[in-house]
Amino acid sequence: MELLNIITWKSLLYTGLLASILPSGCQQHKEEAHEAEKSKLIVTRPLKKDTAVTRDYVCQIRSRSNIEVRALERGYLQSTFVKEGQLVKAGDPMFKIQPLVYQDELKRAEAESQVVKVEYENTKRLVDSKVVSETELAISKAKLDKTLAEVNLAQTHLGFTDIKAPFPGLLDRLHVRQGSLVDEGDLLTTLSDNSEMWVYFNVPEAEYLDYASQEQPDERKAVSLVMANGETFKEKGRVNVIEAEFNNATGTIPFRADFPNPEGLLRHGGTGNIQMQKLVKGAVLIPQKATFEVLDHHYVFIVGKDGVLTQQRIHISEEIEDLFIVSKGLTENDQIVIEGLRQAKSGEKAEYEFEEPEEAFKHLKLRAE
Repeated sequence: MELLNIITWKSLLYTGLLASILPSGCQQHKEEAHEAEKSKLIVTRPLKKDTAVTRDYVCQIRSRSNIEVRALERGYLQSTFVKEGQLVKAGDPMFKIQPLVYQDELKRAEAESQVVKVEYENTKRLVDSKVVSETELAISKAKLDKTLAEVNLAQTHLGFTDIKAPFPGLLDRLHVRQGSLVDEGDLLTTLSDNSEMWVYFNVPEAEYLDYASQEQPDERKAVSLVMANGETFKEKGRVNVIEAEFNNATGTIPFRADFPNPEGLLRHGGTGNIQMQKLVKGAVLIPQKATFEVLDHHYVFIVGKDGVLTQQRIHISEEIEDLFIVSKGLTENDQIVIEGLRQAKSGEKAEYEFEEPEEAFKHLKLRAE
């Protein structure tokens, strides 16, 4: 009986040891298989394609018309017909300066003109009767013309006391209040026509030359506006003006893009970023994840015909989300490592799987034509 117990106990112990060993061995085998799979490199070729590159420029937003409304005559501000922030139409009354003095000046000028007119008509009758010479009539006519001009001038001054909106727009702050004494030239408010906005941004000289040296189709003149809150303005703009001179201090030249503003969201003095596209013909594209940096230089691993890895320096001309455009160091026929860079070592021959560029680039953000 004791012998049977000893045998049973040894059998259980042996079975337990196997149970503890076997899973560990299976796990180790799985890890080795995983490492082998992990060490396999994924290789593809660069993609050569005409590509649209988006560039950002800080911009200033201006109203198509933004003017200062100033008093044209001296006097007390008798009436204010508008409020701050009000939309007005062309011809709407805005302010009235007390007109009494200018009304009296007009009446005096009209009275003097009437007297001279009577004298002129009397002189004309005398000339017809050959009592006085034609010279007297010419002098009388000149006096009449002078008084009529003074009447027109007085009417103009009186009209200046009624200040009306010269165009539809949005009023800014009112700088004077009813009853204030204003002098000629005093600022009353500002008026902005925000139906269309002029957005100015500075373009470096080299980029201007690239833009101007190519005939730009209408779709290339279209630009987008990213507003200060990071959202893109829903209306597209168009580059309509390039100014005449470069700023020698900054090496830039101002562009102007015009944006429709039907809902009045944009206001004079706002800021944002203009996004303008540039077409790069025959761009050599590689995924950003295929590159690594050494001392601020970019490199990739190239797989030679013999399967040996070589570290290759490249020059990047443009950066797109997920992609680089390579200007030097690669051709569309080279094979580059895009997965497993940590396992890649220059001079070694490594196993790899090849993916066609169309498949390798399928999930990358590619803005190509």
